[in-house]
Amino acid sequence: MAEEIHKKLDQLKIKPHLQDYHSAYKDYDHKKHEHEIEYFENGTLNVAHNSVDRHTGTWRRNKVAIIHEAAATEGKPAWSEKLTYQDLSLRSNKFANVLKTLGVKKGDRVFLFLPRTPAVYVSFFGALKAGAVTSTLFAAFGPDALYDRLSNSQAKMIIVSPELKPRVDEIAKKLPDLTYIMVVGGKSGTAAGGMPIEVSYEEEMAKASDSFTCERMKPSDPCFMLYTSGTTGKPKGVVHTHGALLQQHLTAKWVLDLHDEDIYWCTADHGWVTGIVYGMISPLSNGATLLIYDGRFEPERWYEILAKHRVNIWYTAPTAIRMLMKGGDELVAKHDTSALRHIYSVGEPLNPEAVRWGMKVFGLPFHDTWWQTETGAMCITNYPCLPIRPGSMGKPMPGVVGAIIDDKGAILPPGVEGHLALKPGWLSMMPTLWNDDERYQKYFNMGWYITGDRAITDTDGYFWFVGRGDDVIKTSGERVGPFEVESALVSHPAIAEAGVIGKPDALRGEIVKAFITLRDGYKPSPELEEEIQKYVKKHLAGHAYPREISFVDTLPKTRSGKIMRRVLRAKEMGLPIGDTSTMEND
Repeated sequence: MAEEIHKKLDQLKIKPHLQDYHSAYKDYDHKKHEHEIEYFENGTLNVAHNSVDRHTGTWRRNKVAIIHEAAATEGKPAWSEKLTYQDLSLRSNKFANVLKTLGVKKGDRVFLFLPRTPAVYVSFFGALKAGAVTSTLFAAFGPDALYDRLSNSQAKMIIVSPELKPRVDEIAKKLPDLTYIMVVGGKSGTAAGGMPIEVSYEEEMAKASDSFTCERMKPSDPCFMLYTSGTTGKPKGVVHTHGALLQQHLTAKWVLDLHDEDIYWCTADHGWVTGIVYGMISPLSNGATLLIYDGRFEPERWYEILAKHRVNIWYTAPTAIRMLMKGGDELVAKHDTSALRHIYSVGEPLNPEAVRWGMKVFGLPFHDTWWQTETGAMCITNYPCLPIRPGSMGKPMPGVVGAIIDDKGAILPPGVEGHLALKPGWLSMMPTLWNDDERYQKYFNMGWYITGDRAITDTDGYFWFVGRGDDVIKTSGERVGPFEVESALVSHPAIAEAGVIGKPDALRGEIVKAFITLRDGYKPSPELEEEIQKYVKKHLAGHAYPREISFVDTLPKTRSGKIMRRVLRAKEMGLPIGDTSTMEND
């Protein structure tokens, strides 16, 4: 199979940017590639300038930067619009001026809570031009998830759509640092009753100049931040810098293999790191044309979009691929997807069947890519110039040193499972967690960045994912912290205690399963189960609710009272429970 895949890729008319992986890896020095992006005086730079403005001084000025494919809504058919690099430059200049007029300063935090429309790109790059630290929020977040992020970051402004604004209104009075709520499609208003000032995106943009000089940012200056869930505590704010751009740019060039003539579609939501790095920053820094679609997942609609826009490079997720597989091969055959040159996957392990299915229906293999919110860019991946081994994560990116290590930090030989670890120092590595150095330091041990994943290598240097080394749940590619779900559950009046695990699922990779003890006066019922699921959806996030609930009399706990998720998982899966010496009432 691997030989067949490589032969197919070798027949492509457009040769990949990276043709000799081993030489590139062996001789890598990031300074040799700094000419790929544009710096200002004294080594300063700005991501927005590189992704947008620098193209306006070239032939790309009138090239289409964004194709927005809008889904049909009630009373309005599907439609599309295009923005050139010049359009995006001028509009983001306007937004940067809006921020300056409203008193947003360099380093202030500006959050986006918007559906997938061009306003996301205009406000994201405009905020970066102004020197603000931006963050994007997933549209499924409820008030509790929003509060955790806006409060911890001390956000000064949030840009929101009218349909999502009620969730912000619910918590706004508890956010003393939140000065402005900007509404895309709303009207300006005055602050009342302790609420932030409301301003209209359209009204402010209409008044603003389209001339702006980008803030000069040091490579170490924060660019964007994203909150990611762990096994304990609130979500942590992962910070990435303007200096991360070079690795983000090179991975998009060498792995995604973006060329000037390409139409590129990344299906990831901008609320997740893939949607920022490979849905906004790096494809535009490479001068590609981005396709964005604001509708729900529907297999036939996705195939229509691939065919209509002659998409060349497609970056999606294993859950979406499995759902497309479920839709049947015949559906693919109804649409012309012959323009595809490379197809990629991210977010969770890609099973070999999906790679083989890609070959069967598209004549192309899905390239798996591994990285994390914390790593800032792809770190271990499959390349167009290397044979794919179905099920493998691939090989490290030039500039990244990866290994499998044991509990003492020793590198393990091929075939032996251990901790997947990276040597600190790659350009896009997070430099800090927002106001939480103690948690940041826990990522590093024995001279390695410990990823939390377990893996093996083979004798040819390919990496193979085995599983998570902690309790973090990856459901449909989204990272869910069991602590967050447990906290949301126990705030329900019927629930006394809750333990949450990830349960393997053929479609979603994992689902959230909750084990719940009830308070006096409450009894298990299908109605209560449904009520609890809706409660978590509303208060935490639509993707984080428990798809399965088991009502139990007691939960296994350590003598110090900590719920033993390991025991819950072992019992659920019919596996040995292991050491229970620390268990209460053992």
